Amino acid sequence: YSQGQSIKMFIRGRPITMYIPSNIQNYEDLKMEPPSEKLELDWVYGYRGRDCRANLYFLPTGEAVYFIACVVVLYHVNNRTQRHYRKHTDCVRCLTLHPDKVRVASGQMAGVDKDGKPLQPCVHIWDSTTLATLQQIGLGTFERGVGSVAFSFADSGAFLCVIDDSNEHMLSVWDCAKGTKHAEVKSTNEAVFAVEFNPSDSTNIITCGKSHVYFWTHSAGQLTKKQGIFGKYKKPKFIQCFVFSLTGDVLTGDSEGNILTWGKSAADVKTLGKGAKETYQIMRQTRAHEGSVFTLCNLQGGALLSGGGKDRKIIRWSADLAPERECEIPEKFGAVRTIADVDGEELLVGTTRNAILRGTFSDGFVAIVQGHVDEMWGLATHPSQNIFLTCGHDRQVCLWNTEEHKLDWCTTLEEYGLCADFCPNGSVVSVGLSTGRWLVLDLQTREVVSESTDGNEQLSVMRYSPDGSFLAVGSHDNFIYIYSVTESGRRYTRFGRCNGHSSFITHLDWSKDGKYIMSNSGDYEILYWDVAAGCKLLRNRFESKDREWASYTCVLGFHVMGVWLEGSDGTDINALCRSHSERVVAVADDFCKVHLFQYPCPKPKAPSHKYEGHGSHVTNVCFTHSDSHLLSMGGKDTCILQWRVTGGGVGDSRDRLASASSASTSSPEPATG
Repeated sequence: YSQGQSIKMFIRGRPITMYIPSNIQNYEDLKMEPPSEKLELDWVYGYRGRDCRANLYFLPTGEAVYFIACVVVLYHVNNRTQRHYRKHTDCVRCLTLHPDKVRVASGQMAGVDKDGKPLQPCVHIWDSTTLATLQQIGLGTFERGVGSVAFSFADSGAFLCVIDDSNEHMLSVWDCAKGTKHAEVKSTNEAVFAVEFNPSDSTNIITCGKSHVYFWTHSAGQLTKKQGIFGKYKKPKFIQCFVFSLTGDVLTGDSEGNILTWGKSAADVKTLGKGAKETYQIMRQTRAHEGSVFTLCNLQGGALLSGGGKDRKIIRWSADLAPERECEIPEKFGAVRTIADVDGEELLVGTTRNAILRGTFSDGFVAIVQGHVDEMWGLATHPSQNIFLTCGHDRQVCLWNTEEHKLDWCTTLEEYGLCADFCPNGSVVSVGLSTGRWLVLDLQTREVVSESTDGNEQLSVMRYSPDGSFLAVGSHDNFIYIYSVTESGRRYTRFGRCNGHSSFITHLDWSKDGKYIMSNSGDYEILYWDVAAGCKLLRNRFESKDREWASYTCVLGFHVMGVWLEGSDGTDINALCRSHSERVVAVADDFCKVHLFQYPCPKPKAPSHKYEGHGSHVTNVCFTHSDSHLLSMGGKDTCILQWRVTGGGVGDSRDRLASASSASTSSPEPATG
C-alpha cells in the first residue's frame, strides 16, 4: 500500500499493482455484493452431431429432443420455442426415449469441479413434460462417462441398459423404478456404438461397435454373450447401428455400406456343441450406401430408413429391403448422423456437421438447427441491432439473430477466425484470423471490403474506438496495430503500432474519448497507450487511474480485481465484459462457468451469481447493445448460450461507487507520492 493509493494483486505469485481511482475514498470499506441482475437461459444454439449418435428424438408434444454441452434441448419444431433440461453437470453424451414417449434417459461424461476433483458420471431419467428428474442411475458406478443407454420395451420400459466409457465398456442393467443394478459385465475393449433391448424379449440385449456385434442374454442377474459370426461375409471394420425388424430379425448397418440381416436359426450342434440353443446368423447382405451406414430407423408398418456417411443419402426401404426412395442431404451439412421419424412422411435428420434438418423425400430438407463444428473464440454483438457474430477454428463466420434465434448467414474463410468487432456505425464487421490477416465484411453483401495483414501470428483482439475513427488490432506478436478508419469503415490506413508488451496481447479497451488504450498481455501486464499522441506507452500507470473506458474487456484492471479467485492461474479467466449500463460484469472462466459480478468489482473474493450449461472452457461473453441479453460461448463444446438478463435496478455504477465512498470528490485529487 502506498498511502492507500494502490493495492497489489497476485497472479501466479506475480504482484500486479492496481492504482485506486480518486473517487474511491475508503477502499477498505467498500462492500462487494452480488448484483441484483441475474441470468436466465433463453436459447441454446447448436447440436452435438459431430461425435455422438442416436441423439435426436421426436416427442408427441411436437418437440425435437437433442443435446449439446451440458444441456438437453426440447425444441418445438413448429412454435420455434425451446425448453431445457439442465441437471447434468458435464457434457451429455447419449440419450434415449422411453416406450411411453414421455420419459427420457440421458447420460453424461465425468466432469471435474473447479478444484480438479472428479464429478462422477451418471444417467438421469426424467419426465419430458415437467422436466422433473425421476431417477439418478449409477452414480459412482461408471468410469469416464456414459456412452450408450437403452430402455427395455417388452415390459413397458422397466429396465435400463447402460454402457460406460471405461476400457472394458461395462454393460449394466438397472431397474428404472428403483434405480438399482440387476447385472453388470465387461463387454469389450473395442469401441461400442449402440445398445438396444429386443422389443419382444427383455432378456435379449444387442450391442455393436468396432468389428463386433454381440447378442446378450440377461437371466438370473447374469449376462452372457454370443458373438455374431460373419462366416463367408467380409467382417466390417465397424458395425455402426442396428434395428429390429417386425419379424424379429436384426438388421445391422456397417462401414462397408451394407445392411446385414441376422435371423434366428436353430443352432448347428456340430460346430457349437450340445447345449447350444438357437443363434443369430446372417441371412442376407444388402448393399445400401457408398461408405458407412451411419444410422437405421424403423418406420410404422415395417419400412426402414438408412442414412449414409460418405454418400450423405437417406434411403427408404420396404419391409423386405427393396429400395423405394432416396434423397441426398446438402454437402455443407456433412453426413447423416441420425434420423427421427415425425409422422412417416416428415423426418428430422441430425448431421455430422452439427445441423438438424427437417423435411421429406419429396420436398427436400431445410436446417432448423445449425452450429459451429470446432472450437470457437470470436464473439461480437452489434452496436444497435439484435444480432451477433461468431467465428472459430472451423473457418466459419456466423451471424445470428437473438430475437428470431436463428442463423442469418454463414460464410467460410480460408483460415480460422479468432476475434471480431462491429464498427460503431454497424455496417461492417472486422474479423481477425489465425495468420495475422484480418478482413472487414459488409453485413449486407457479406463481401470483403478491406483486408490487411499484420505480423504472421494469430490475432487475439479487434477493437474499434468509440467513434469508429480507429481500429486497434492486438496480435500474438506482442504488438497492437492501429489503423485510422474512413469511408464508414471501408477504408483502413496504418496509423501506428503500440510497441512495449513483452508477451502476446490478450485484451484491450479504448477510453471514452477515443485517445487512449488499456491492454493486457500473456504475462499479466497492464499497459496504457496514448494513441492520439502517436501510440506512446504511458510509463506512469498511476496517471491512468481515473480514465473512463468505453468498454471493459480487459481481465486485469482495478475495476475487475474481484473476479479473480485467490491463487488463480492467469488463464483461469478467458474473457469478461462489462454491461453497457456499467452495472455488471460477466466473466467466462476455464471451468465451464459464466459468472455475473457487480461492476465495479475491485475487492478480492467478490460474490457472484454462477451459471452452468457449457461443457468446456467458456471462451467469450458479450452483452447485446441494450443489455437485454448476454451471449456466452464454449470452446470445445461448440455451443453458444443466450441468457436473458433479469432484475436490473435503475441508475448506473457511478452512483453506486460514489455512495460507497464516504466523501466523494467530483474532481480527482492532485497526484502525490
